[in-house]
Amino acid sequence: MAVTSREYRTLYDVQQLLKEFNVFVYVGKRLYDIELMAIELDHLYQAGVIDKQTYMKAKIVLRKEHREEQTRIKEGKEY
Repeated sequence: MAVTSREYRTLYDVQQLLKEFNVFVYVGKRLYDIELMAIELDHLYQAGVIDKQTYMKAKIVLRKEHREEQTRIKEGKEY
């Protein structure tokens, strides 16, 4: 039962995808949450439960969010 691709534009969209597989990520630091979500996404793709298009779209969102969060941290505007 592979999940087919939808639009993934925000971190929330990726969280909802993971939630479909009962994957809930909260480490307490946003940067670490994003990194763990990326690992969980890799596992779902490797297990064959999400298709390549879904994986790639979600991965792009996570990379963008990770880069933005690193910038916020460097500027002292960490969440």
